[in-house]
Amino acid sequence: MIGPRSLAARLTLLFLCGLVLAYGLSFTSQFYERYQTGRDVMLGNLELDVSTAVALIDRLPAAERAEWLPLLERRNYRYRLDEGLPGRPMDMAEPHMAAASIEQAIGRRYALRFETIDGPRPHFQVHLQLSDGSPLTLDVTPAPIPVAQWLPLVLVLQLALLLLCTWVAVRMAIRPLTQLADTVEQLDPDAPPAPLDESGPREVAHAARAVNTLQGRIAAYLKERMQLLAAISHDLQTPITRMKLRVEQMPDSAERESMWSDLNEMQHLVREGVAYARSMEGSREAPCRVDLDAFLDSLVLDYQDSGQAVSLHGYSGALLETRPYALRRVLSNLLDNALKFAGSAQLQVRADSEGHVCLQVLDDGPGIDEAELQEVFKPFYRVESSRNRSTGGTGLGLAIALQLSESLGARLSLSNRESGGLCAQLELNVTP
Repeated sequence: MIGPRSLAARLTLLFLCGLVLAYGLSFTSQFYERYQTGRDVMLGNLELDVSTAVALIDRLPAAERAEWLPLLERRNYRYRLDEGLPGRPMDMAEPHMAAASIEQAIGRRYALRFETIDGPRPHFQVHLQLSDGSPLTLDVTPAPIPVAQWLPLVLVLQLALLLLCTWVAVRMAIRPLTQLADTVEQLDPDAPPAPLDESGPREVAHAARAVNTLQGRIAAYLKERMQLLAAISHDLQTPITRMKLRVEQMPDSAERESMWSDLNEMQHLVREGVAYARSMEGSREAPCRVDLDAFLDSLVLDYQDSGQAVSLHGYSGALLETRPYALRRVLSNLLDNALKFAGSAQLQVRADSEGHVCLQVLDDGPGIDEAELQEVFKPFYRVESSRNRSTGGTGLGLAIALQLSESLGARLSLSNRESGGLCAQLELNVTP
């Protein structure tokens, strides 16, 4: 569809065009009626004035006629006591309206001859003979029908008023839709739903109630799903523990080692499921002010104390208002992912003057195919094709990291390094 893309622009254009057309028709009819009235009055005065003037001149003595001509002269026509100027005969099939009025006023008493005079200012002359045989010429210079000079200004002011009223009306009609769209865009499963104001027109209130009901249903559905996942994962830990106790009592054999390995994988998967379910409730942790550099240094030292090849580079000097447990879990998952596939990890810190801090977890591993950079954030999605948990993991680490980073108001993204390996970038907003 060709035309404005926004609803406000379309409604404004529709209303404005309709109002301008309706007003234009009204103004045109009034203007035409005014034109017709002005023309009829002018031609009526012309007929009366010409018939009176010609009758007066005809009855005056020939010696006094010249003295009366200045008194009978008007702005658009005047009288001459001669044959006038040479011209070309006027086409009386389509005469000028002034000529037709003159013909109607005195044409019955006098033989009239109309001639058009060409020149810089075209006009026409009416020739006739008085009762004593003397020539009389009426020189007429037609002028347009006068129109009040304030009419165009009134038209512009009225169009401006129409435009203003249309803009106000469209804005009032669009505002509830804009608020509705903003509310839907801000829907966050991790945060309590902000109810939409249900006041206003009936249709808007009905839509607001529908959105509020939808928010409640979505929140209840997600909560139920996470509670179900947490409950199943939690309840599975007891039978897995009992099975491990039984396996410990079995004599050493290849089957015992295989079952022990499977049970460890199951227990790890269950714990990750519980952690993922709890990450959905990460916003419940109370935020506090943290020295980011000390926080990162403590995290890296914990890895180094356990013999892991993790290093810290950069300095931010920032005090961050955050939930430290959630932030620690995000960075730990990213570092564990780098250690699993590359054996080492680098944590780089960069800060800018606009209050943004960028944390990058770099590794020298195989990286991820570009088509899968977004897929790896999905729960239980694993890039490694084998189903071995020791190499491929559970597929929940990055999903948990993404869930917690969103609850912190941070942005998590993955990209492949030009030199090889993966870069996991976490962008934080620092509260001054």
